[in-house]
Amino acid sequence: MPVDFTMKQVIVVRKDLHMDVGKLVSQACHACLGASEEAKKRDLKVWKMWRREGAKKVVVKVDSVEELLALDKRVGRLHLPKALIVDRGLTQIPPNTPTALGIGPGKSSIIDAVTGELKLL
Repeated sequence: MPVDFTMKQVIVVRKDLHMDVGKLVSQACHACLGASEEAKKRDLKVWKMWRREGAKKVVVKVDSVEELLALDKRVGRLHLPKALIVDRGLTQIPPNTPTALGIGPGKSSIIDAVTGELKLL
C-alpha cells in the first residue's frame, strides 16, 4: 500500500559554488541533520510523523547566495524548522560561506509554497 506523504524535508544547495560532489553531499547532510534536529526540538509529534512516513527528503538548487538567503528569510517568517549551513572554510570554500539550507520536516503543502518552483538538484 503506497504511503501518502504529508510531511517532507527540503534541502537547498547552492550550485554557483561548483563544489565537488563530496563537498556538496556533505553540506546537504549538514542541512538535513540540522533542520531535523531543530524540528525534533520544536515539535516531536511532527518529527515522529515525518519519520513514520519514511522521512521524505527532496534536494533542490539555487544559483546564488542571494537566493539562498532570501529563501531562509521566507522560511523563517513561516516559522518552519530550518538550518542555514555556513561553511568553516577548511577545504574548498572560503570561511563563512552560506552553502545550504535545510527546511523542515513540516507539512508538504507549506514547504511547497516556498520551494515548489525550485529545480531538483
